[in-house]
Amino acid sequence: MSLQSLAQALLQFRDERNWAQFHTLRNLIVSLNLEAAELLELTQWKSDEEMVALSSRPDTQEALRDECADVLLYLLLIAEKAGIDLEEAAHAKLAKNAAKYPVEKSYGSSRKYSRFEE
Repeated sequence: MSLQSLAQALLQFRDERNWAQFHTLRNLIVSLNLEAAELLELTQWKSDEEMVALSSRPDTQEALRDECADVLLYLLLIAEKAGIDLEEAAHAKLAKNAAKYPVEKSYGSSRKYSRFEE
């Protein structure tokens, strides 16, 4: 399923329930952050090793999958409300990042682009 067809299915789901009335841009952004916090909560008190194992256990794999899906679905709703083509925006952002983080300066480094000269 493409991103566009997923967005269409989501909008149909929303409209069948008359939920668009609640989907102001502000409310959607708040909801996205709440769902991102639920995704983050899956990592609470876990070591990096435990996080690696997270995706191998069926119960935690499902929780991780569900929270990732919730984040994606709210992001699609935000993009629709704001008139943003997410695929186009993502490609444009990758191009910006490539310019900010050229391989020769950023390879193997976690430095922010503004700190390359230090």
